[in-house]
Amino acid sequence: MREAFGAVFDVQDGYLNTASIGVPPRHVADAVAASFERWRRGEDTSSTFTEAVETSRAAFGQLIGVPATSVACGATVSHFVSLVAASLPAGSKVFVDPIEFTSVALPFVAAGHVIASTVDEADLVATSVVQSADGTFADLEALRASGKPVLLDVSQAAGWMPLSLAWADFVVGVAYKWLMSPRGAAWMAVRPDRADSLKPLAANWYSTGENYGTELVLRSDARRFDLSPAWISHVGAAVALPWVASVDLEAVRAHCVGLTDRLLTGLGLPPNGSAIVSVAGPPVQGVVSSVRAGRTRYACHLYNTVEDVDRVLEALA
Repeated sequence: MREAFGAVFDVQDGYLNTASIGVPPRHVADAVAASFERWRRGEDTSSTFTEAVETSRAAFGQLIGVPATSVACGATVSHFVSLVAASLPAGSKVFVDPIEFTSVALPFVAAGHVIASTVDEADLVATSVVQSADGTFADLEALRASGKPVLLDVSQAAGWMPLSLAWADFVVGVAYKWLMSPRGAAWMAVRPDRADSLKPLAANWYSTGENYGTELVLRSDARRFDLSPAWISHVGAAVALPWVASVDLEAVRAHCVGLTDRLLTGLGLPPNGSAIVSVAGPPVQGVVSSVRAGRTRYACHLYNTVEDVDRVLEALA
Protein backbone atom coordinates (compact mmCIF):
# COMPACT_ATOMS: atom_id res chain seq x y z
CA MET A 1 0.00 0.00 0.00
CA ARG A 2 1.21 3.51 -0.90
CA GLU A 3 -0.14 6.99 -0.40
CA ALA A 4 0.36 9.70 -2.99
CA PHE A 5 -1.37 13.03 -3.57
CA GLY A 6 -4.07 12.21 -1.05
CA ALA A 7 -4.95 8.80 -2.47
CA VAL A 8 -4.08 5.22 -1.54
CA PHE A 9 -2.66 2.76 -4.08
CA ASP A 10 -2.14 -1.00 -3.93
CA VAL A 11 0.44 -0.97 -6.75
CA GLN A 12 3.30 -3.44 -6.48
CA ASP A 13 6.89 -2.35 -5.94
CA GLY A 14 8.82 -1.77 -9.16
CA TYR A 15 5.79 -0.98 -11.32
CA LEU A 16 7.11 1.41 -13.98
CA ASN A 17 4.65 0.68 -16.76
CA THR A 18 1.95 3.37 -16.62
CA ALA A 19 2.61 4.19 -20.28
CA SER A 20 0.96 0.80 -20.95
CA ILE A 21 -1.54 0.47 -18.09
CA GLY A 22 -2.19 2.90 -15.27
CA VAL A 23 -2.88 1.56 -11.77
CA PRO A 24 -5.97 3.04 -10.13
CA PRO A 25 -6.09 4.56 -6.67
CA ARG A 26 -8.05 2.44 -4.23
CA HIS A 27 -11.14 4.68 -4.30
CA VAL A 28 -11.39 4.31 -8.09
CA ALA A 29 -11.03 0.52 -7.97
CA ASP A 30 -13.63 0.40 -5.19
CA ALA A 31 -16.12 2.36 -7.31
CA VAL A 32 -15.66 -0.05 -10.21
CA ALA A 33 -16.01 -3.07 -7.91
CA ALA A 34 -19.23 -1.62 -6.48
CA SER A 35 -20.56 -1.20 -10.02
CA PHE A 36 -19.90 -4.87 -10.74
CA GLU A 37 -21.82 -5.77 -7.59
CA ARG A 38 -24.79 -3.69 -8.71
CA TRP A 39 -24.62 -5.42 -12.09
CA ARG A 40 -24.52 -8.80 -10.34
CA ARG A 41 -27.76 -7.92 -8.54
CA GLY A 42 -29.49 -6.35 -11.55
CA GLU A 43 -29.82 -2.97 -9.87
CA ASP A 44 -28.93 -0.70 -12.82
CA THR A 45 -30.59 0.56 -15.98
CA SER A 46 -28.95 2.38 -18.88
CA SER A 47 -29.86 5.74 -17.36
CA THR A 48 -27.99 4.82 -14.18
CA PHE A 49 -24.72 5.56 -15.97
CA THR A 50 -25.62 8.92 -17.49
CA GLU A 51 -24.15 10.88 -14.60
CA ALA A 52 -20.86 8.96 -14.79
CA VAL A 53 -20.54 9.57 -18.53
CA GLU A 54 -21.21 13.27 -18.16
CA THR A 55 -18.86 13.56 -15.19
CA SER A 56 -16.00 11.93 -17.08
CA ARG A 57 -16.74 14.06 -20.14
CA ALA A 58 -16.55 17.29 -18.13
CA ALA A 59 -13.42 16.20 -16.27
CA PHE A 60 -11.59 15.34 -19.49
CA GLY A 61 -12.49 18.78 -20.78
CA GLN A 62 -11.15 20.32 -17.58
CA LEU A 63 -7.87 18.44 -17.94
CA ILE A 64 -7.23 19.82 -21.43
CA GLY A 65 -8.87 23.22 -21.00
CA VAL A 66 -12.13 22.96 -22.95
CA PRO A 67 -15.83 22.93 -21.94
CA ALA A 68 -17.78 19.69 -21.67
CA THR A 69 -19.89 20.70 -24.67
CA SER A 70 -16.78 20.32 -26.87
CA VAL A 71 -16.06 16.74 -25.74
CA ALA A 72 -17.30 13.52 -27.33
CA CYS A 73 -17.15 10.17 -25.51
CA GLY A 74 -16.03 6.97 -27.15
CA ALA A 75 -13.97 3.85 -26.61
CA THR A 76 -10.66 4.23 -28.47
CA VAL A 77 -8.38 6.87 -29.92
CA SER A 78 -8.26 5.07 -33.26
CA HIS A 79 -12.03 5.43 -33.69
CA PHE A 80 -11.90 9.18 -33.19
CA VAL A 81 -8.84 9.58 -35.43
CA SER A 82 -10.64 7.54 -38.08
CA LEU A 83 -13.58 9.92 -37.81
CA VAL A 84 -11.27 12.83 -38.59
CA ALA A 85 -9.51 10.90 -41.35
CA ALA A 86 -12.80 9.99 -43.03
CA SER A 87 -13.87 13.62 -42.99
CA LEU A 88 -10.82 14.99 -44.81
CA PRO A 89 -10.96 15.57 -48.57
CA ALA A 90 -9.64 12.64 -50.60
CA GLY A 91 -5.88 12.67 -50.98
CA SER A 92 -5.23 15.13 -48.16
CA LYS A 93 -1.66 15.39 -46.93
CA VAL A 94 -1.20 14.52 -43.27
CA PHE A 95 2.02 14.88 -41.32
CA VAL A 96 2.67 12.29 -38.62
CA ASP A 97 5.90 11.73 -36.73
CA PRO A 98 7.87 8.67 -37.95
CA ILE A 99 7.67 7.18 -34.44
CA GLU A 100 3.97 8.01 -34.00
CA PHE A 101 1.78 5.33 -32.46
CA THR A 102 -0.22 3.42 -35.06
CA SER A 103 -3.61 4.40 -33.59
CA VAL A 104 -2.85 7.97 -34.65
CA ALA A 105 -1.01 7.25 -37.90
CA LEU A 106 -2.78 4.35 -39.58
CA PRO A 107 -6.34 5.72 -39.79
CA PHE A 108 -5.04 8.31 -42.26
CA VAL A 109 -3.26 5.64 -44.27
CA ALA A 110 -6.38 3.45 -44.29
CA ALA A 111 -8.43 6.42 -45.53
CA GLY A 112 -6.07 6.80 -48.50
CA HIS A 113 -4.45 10.07 -47.49
CA VAL A 114 -0.87 11.03 -48.30
CA ILE A 115 1.67 11.03 -45.47
CA ALA A 116 3.43 14.38 -45.79
CA SER A 117 7.19 14.70 -45.32
CA THR A 118 7.02 18.05 -43.53
CA VAL A 119 4.58 20.11 -41.52
CA ASP A 120 4.73 22.88 -44.12
CA GLU A 121 3.24 20.73 -46.88
CA ALA A 122 0.58 19.13 -44.67
CA ASP A 123 -3.15 19.81 -44.68
CA LEU A 124 -3.32 18.40 -41.14
CA VAL A 125 -0.76 17.56 -38.46
CA ALA A 126 -1.55 14.54 -36.27
CA THR A 127 0.77 13.96 -33.34
CA SER A 128 0.98 12.79 -29.76
CA VAL A 129 1.72 15.51 -27.22
CA VAL A 130 4.10 12.97 -25.65
CA GLN A 131 5.36 10.08 -27.75
CA SER A 132 4.75 6.66 -26.25
CA ALA A 133 8.01 5.12 -27.49
CA ASP A 134 10.44 7.41 -25.67
CA GLY A 135 8.63 10.34 -24.04
CA THR A 136 9.55 12.92 -26.70
CA PHE A 137 7.41 16.08 -26.62
CA ALA A 138 5.65 17.69 -29.56
CA ASP A 139 6.57 21.34 -30.08
CA LEU A 140 3.11 22.68 -29.34
CA GLU A 141 4.09 26.33 -29.61
CA ALA A 142 5.49 25.78 -33.10
CA LEU A 143 2.43 23.80 -34.16
CA ARG A 144 0.12 26.51 -32.94
CA ALA A 145 2.17 29.19 -34.67
CA SER A 146 2.14 27.22 -37.94
CA GLY A 147 -1.58 27.79 -38.39
CA LYS A 148 -1.98 24.21 -39.61
CA PRO A 149 -5.02 22.19 -38.52
CA VAL A 150 -3.88 19.94 -35.68
CA LEU A 151 -5.03 16.68 -34.11
CA LEU A 152 -3.33 16.02 -30.76
CA ASP A 153 -3.28 12.74 -28.84
CA VAL A 154 -2.91 13.32 -25.09
CA SER A 155 -3.00 9.64 -24.11
CA GLN A 156 0.59 9.79 -22.80
CA ALA A 157 0.30 13.31 -21.36
CA ALA A 158 -3.07 13.89 -19.69
CA GLY A 159 -2.79 12.88 -16.06
CA TRP A 160 0.79 13.87 -15.34
CA MET A 161 1.28 17.23 -17.07
CA PRO A 162 -0.83 20.40 -17.19
CA LEU A 163 -2.48 20.99 -20.57
CA SER A 164 -4.23 23.96 -22.19
CA LEU A 165 -5.28 22.87 -25.66
CA ALA A 166 -8.44 24.78 -26.55
CA TRP A 167 -6.60 26.12 -29.62
CA ALA A 168 -6.21 22.64 -31.19
CA ASP A 169 -8.72 21.48 -33.80
CA PHE A 170 -9.07 18.00 -32.30
CA VAL A 171 -7.75 16.45 -29.08
CA VAL A 172 -8.08 12.73 -28.37
CA GLY A 173 -7.15 10.66 -25.34
CA VAL A 174 -7.76 7.38 -23.52
CA ALA A 175 -8.61 6.59 -19.91
CA TYR A 176 -6.50 3.56 -19.07
CA LYS A 177 -2.98 4.97 -18.90
CA TRP A 178 -2.12 8.10 -16.90
CA LEU A 179 -5.78 8.72 -16.07
CA MET A 180 -5.86 5.41 -14.17
CA SER A 181 -9.30 4.28 -15.32
CA PRO A 182 -10.60 1.06 -16.89
CA ARG A 183 -9.94 0.53 -20.56
CA GLY A 184 -12.99 1.25 -22.69
CA ALA A 185 -13.35 5.01 -22.29
CA ALA A 186 -11.84 7.62 -24.60
CA TRP A 187 -12.65 11.19 -25.53
CA MET A 188 -12.28 13.64 -28.38
CA ALA A 189 -12.48 17.40 -27.97
CA VAL A 190 -13.64 19.18 -31.10
CA ARG A 191 -13.08 22.91 -31.45
CA PRO A 192 -16.58 24.33 -32.06
CA ASP A 193 -15.72 25.81 -35.44
CA ARG A 194 -14.53 22.38 -36.66
CA ALA A 195 -17.60 20.37 -35.65
CA ASP A 196 -19.34 20.79 -39.00
CA SER A 197 -16.29 19.38 -40.79
CA LEU A 198 -16.81 15.94 -39.24
CA LYS A 199 -19.21 13.31 -40.51
CA PRO A 200 -21.03 11.37 -37.74
CA LEU A 201 -20.16 7.98 -39.20
CA ALA A 202 -21.15 6.07 -36.08
CA ALA A 203 -24.46 7.82 -35.38
CA ASN A 204 -26.34 5.91 -32.69
CA TRP A 205 -28.86 6.23 -29.88
CA TYR A 206 -26.39 8.06 -27.69
CA SER A 207 -25.37 10.63 -30.28
CA THR A 208 -28.98 11.39 -31.18
CA GLY A 209 -30.95 10.65 -28.02
CA GLU A 210 -33.38 8.54 -30.07
CA ASN A 211 -33.80 4.78 -29.67
CA TYR A 212 -35.78 4.06 -32.84
CA GLY A 213 -36.42 5.39 -36.32
CA THR A 214 -34.49 6.50 -39.39
CA GLU A 215 -34.57 10.26 -38.91
CA LEU A 216 -31.06 11.56 -38.21
CA VAL A 217 -31.35 14.33 -35.62
CA LEU A 218 -27.96 14.76 -34.01
CA ARG A 219 -27.27 16.44 -30.72
CA SER A 220 -26.27 20.08 -31.05
CA ASP A 221 -22.82 19.85 -29.43
CA ALA A 222 -19.90 17.39 -29.52
CA ARG A 223 -22.15 14.64 -28.19
CA ARG A 224 -23.21 14.13 -31.81
CA PHE A 225 -19.95 12.18 -32.16
CA ASP A 226 -20.50 10.00 -29.05
CA LEU A 227 -20.35 6.24 -29.18
CA SER A 228 -22.64 4.31 -26.89
CA PRO A 229 -20.49 4.28 -23.73
CA ALA A 230 -18.85 1.31 -22.07
CA TRP A 231 -20.69 1.91 -18.82
CA ILE A 232 -18.39 0.46 -16.18
CA SER A 233 -15.35 2.07 -17.79
CA HIS A 234 -17.01 5.44 -17.29
CA VAL A 235 -17.89 4.57 -13.70
CA GLY A 236 -14.15 4.39 -13.01
CA ALA A 237 -13.36 7.42 -15.14
CA ALA A 238 -16.02 9.47 -13.37
CA VAL A 239 -14.11 8.98 -10.12
CA ALA A 240 -10.54 9.04 -11.44
CA LEU A 241 -10.63 12.03 -13.78
CA PRO A 242 -12.16 14.56 -11.38
CA TRP A 243 -9.64 13.48 -8.77
CA VAL A 244 -6.75 13.93 -11.22
CA ALA A 245 -8.14 17.32 -12.22
CA SER A 246 -8.21 18.34 -8.55
CA VAL A 247 -4.55 17.66 -7.78
CA ASP A 248 -1.65 20.03 -8.49
CA LEU A 249 -0.51 18.77 -11.88
CA GLU A 250 2.62 20.92 -11.77
CA ALA A 251 3.55 19.01 -8.63
CA VAL A 252 2.69 15.72 -10.33
CA ARG A 253 4.90 16.61 -13.27
CA ALA A 254 7.75 17.59 -10.95
CA HIS A 255 7.39 14.31 -9.08
CA CYS A 256 7.37 12.16 -12.22
CA VAL A 257 10.19 14.02 -13.97
CA GLY A 258 12.26 13.98 -10.79
CA LEU A 259 12.10 10.20 -10.82
CA THR A 260 12.91 9.80 -14.51
CA ASP A 261 15.75 12.31 -14.19
CA ARG A 262 17.14 10.22 -11.35
CA LEU A 263 16.94 7.12 -13.54
CA LEU A 264 18.60 8.70 -16.57
CA THR A 265 21.36 10.53 -14.71
CA GLY A 266 22.03 7.37 -12.71
CA LEU A 267 22.67 5.63 -16.02
CA GLY A 268 24.91 8.44 -17.22
CA LEU A 269 22.30 9.76 -19.64
CA PRO A 270 20.92 13.30 -20.02
CA PRO A 271 17.46 13.91 -18.53
CA ASN A 272 14.58 14.40 -20.98
CA GLY A 273 12.04 16.20 -18.81
CA SER A 274 9.39 13.56 -19.49
CA ALA A 275 7.60 10.96 -17.36
CA ILE A 276 8.53 8.39 -20.03
CA VAL A 277 12.08 7.30 -20.83
CA SER A 278 13.59 4.52 -22.90
CA VAL A 279 17.01 2.96 -22.52
CA ALA A 280 19.07 0.37 -24.35
CA GLY A 281 19.11 -3.12 -22.94
CA PRO A 282 16.59 -5.76 -21.89
CA PRO A 283 13.98 -5.34 -19.14
CA VAL A 284 15.11 -5.64 -15.54
CA GLN A 285 13.94 -8.58 -13.42
CA GLY A 286 11.62 -7.48 -10.64
CA VAL A 287 10.58 -4.32 -12.49
CA VAL A 288 7.41 -4.07 -14.61
CA SER A 289 8.25 -2.19 -17.80
CA SER A 290 7.71 -2.63 -21.53
CA VAL A 291 9.74 -2.82 -24.72
CA ARG A 292 9.04 -0.27 -27.44
CA ALA A 293 11.02 0.32 -30.64
CA GLY A 294 13.70 -2.10 -29.46
CA ARG A 295 14.36 -0.32 -26.15
CA THR A 296 13.12 -0.78 -22.62
CA ARG A 297 10.58 1.84 -21.64
CA TYR A 298 10.05 3.03 -18.08
CA ALA A 299 7.22 5.33 -17.04
CA CYS A 300 6.94 7.07 -13.66
CA HIS A 301 3.58 8.25 -12.34
CA LEU A 302 2.46 9.93 -9.13
CA TYR A 303 2.38 6.63 -7.21
CA ASN A 304 6.01 5.77 -8.00
CA THR A 305 8.87 6.24 -5.57
CA VAL A 306 12.64 6.60 -5.53
CA GLU A 307 12.83 2.96 -4.52
CA ASP A 308 11.13 1.90 -7.76
CA VAL A 309 13.73 3.74 -9.81
CA ASP A 310 16.62 2.50 -7.71
CA ARG A 311 15.61 -1.08 -8.46
CA VAL A 312 16.51 -0.40 -12.08
CA LEU A 313 19.74 1.40 -11.21
CA GLU A 314 20.89 -1.36 -8.87
CA ALA A 315 20.16 -4.04 -11.46
CA LEU A 316 22.06 -2.17 -14.19
CA ALA A 317 24.97 -1.05 -12.03
